[in-house]
Amino acid sequence: MSLGYDGGMTQPLASPVASSFGGILKGWRTQRRMSQLDLGLAANVSSRHISFLETGRAKPSRTMVIHLSETLEVPRPDRNTLLNAAGFSPAYRQRMLAETDMTPIRQAIAWTLARHDPYPGIALDRHWTMVKANKTAKLLFGQIGFQEGDSFLEAMTGSDVFASVVENWDEVVRLMIIRLRTESAHLGGDSVLDEAICLLCKKAGAGHIEHAGILPAVIPVRYRAGNMSLALISTIAQFGTTEDIAVADLKIELMFPADDATSELLQCLGQSDGAKPAQE
Repeated sequence: MSLGYDGGMTQPLASPVASSFGGILKGWRTQRRMSQLDLGLAANVSSRHISFLETGRAKPSRTMVIHLSETLEVPRPDRNTLLNAAGFSPAYRQRMLAETDMTPIRQAIAWTLARHDPYPGIALDRHWTMVKANKTAKLLFGQIGFQEGDSFLEAMTGSDVFASVVENWDEVVRLMIIRLRTESAHLGGDSVLDEAICLLCKKAGAGHIEHAGILPAVIPVRYRAGNMSLALISTIAQFGTTEDIAVADLKIELMFPADDATSELLQCLGQSDGAKPAQE
């Protein structure tokens, strides 16, 4: 099974200077809104040395490239770009989920999703392809023909299928735009996410949702499945201490009931389907 990530890299700047190590480094520093002094303090390196690296007066070591990349939270594909620009071989690769050394990742995903039943749980790649889903999520999304290997971005931007089953679609699409913008900004720009943002903005239109009084703690997704109405909130987890390109972008999204009625419906659904209780 593939994580569905195409390995495309987006550089913060598009000028010829940005193709050099110094230009790319400056691009990421600018993207993170850090001065040379800020970066130097964060990386325990003098701002003078940062300046020399950006202008090409100094050449970085391989260790320094990785260290500055970590400090700037540069995504792993772009860390390879920095390494190549500095004259070094890549340090990161993209593994397929079926590979032997990915066994702990597969097991962690399976364990987490299975034990989250009867609440929906899914694993998503960088571009919102549903890599894995538990029983409840398969049943829920299967109602609209959405299954493992399908892209939420394509489904939300290319058709009205989600708009037809999400009762508070206007709220959800606006929150989705904010979330995608945050993810794209962290990645230094991502063409797939950016295109989805543009398409969702067109769907959202120019209107604004009016809120009277204090805003709620959370805004649940109100999902209509047949004669059932489910109010769901989500939490997202990612793998730490990983150096693989695809796994670093893999997200596990666990959905929880936002009200008692949804909890009762999901518990009944789990018992009828033989799913394990969420309390276990």
